[in-house]
Amino acid sequence: MQDLSALDGAILVDKPAGPTSHDVVDAIRRKFGIKKVGHCGTLDPNATGLLIIVLGRGTKLSERLMGDDKVYEGTIKFGETTDSYDCDGEITASLPVPSLSLDFLNEEAAKFIGDQMQLPPMVSAIKKNGVPLYKLARKGIQVQREERLVHIYNFRFTAYVEPLGQFRVACTKGTYIRSIAHDLGQKLGCGAHLTTLRRSASGKFDVKDALSLDTILQLSLAKLEKRVMPFLKLVANA
Repeated sequence: MQDLSALDGAILVDKPAGPTSHDVVDAIRRKFGIKKVGHCGTLDPNATGLLIIVLGRGTKLSERLMGDDKVYEGTIKFGETTDSYDCDGEITASLPVPSLSLDFLNEEAAKFIGDQMQLPPMVSAIKKNGVPLYKLARKGIQVQREERLVHIYNFRFTAYVEPLGQFRVACTKGTYIRSIAHDLGQKLGCGAHLTTLRRSASGKFDVKDALSLDTILQLSLAKLEKRVMPFLKLVANA
């Protein structure tokens, strides 16, 4: 490919809690005046961690990069079910938490490993007749969702102090970690929801190599160019 510029490629962002993935794209576009900016895999507003931002001709690789496997770390709260399957939603049920141990939780988590059909939450960006489900959910409208095939490579709890369990999961693209938390809570009979989530890796990329959004927005254009992963290197990693 000819005439590649220093801004044709990608930059790794450590997304903070609060802004949407689209907010991050807009902030970088406005700050640096780059016409084509995109991201490779949505993170919920309260989720943090690795967000691959593609720039210029790098946007041509967004679909390939979006298809990579992901690794997440987070916290699940047992005893409460919410309508969004995470802490942003309204509590729909509250039940006593049974006596749980780290070993028992990992025995249950192991049952999720492998192929499974997963039902996406109503509060999601999936569209029904062109309308995002979360917009319908806000109006109290429930619609039938199609289950989707996902694969869980690994799901393990690293700590448990009632009612919170810390976990790590490796999975294919499109997996809703919120749904895993919800489904586990249903299996245990006490309910559960996701309270924190951080993406630590996507494909060959790791959050340890990312810059915080604030740091990126303080860079000059020249310094940003030095941080951009060039298009051809991006192709090799895609």
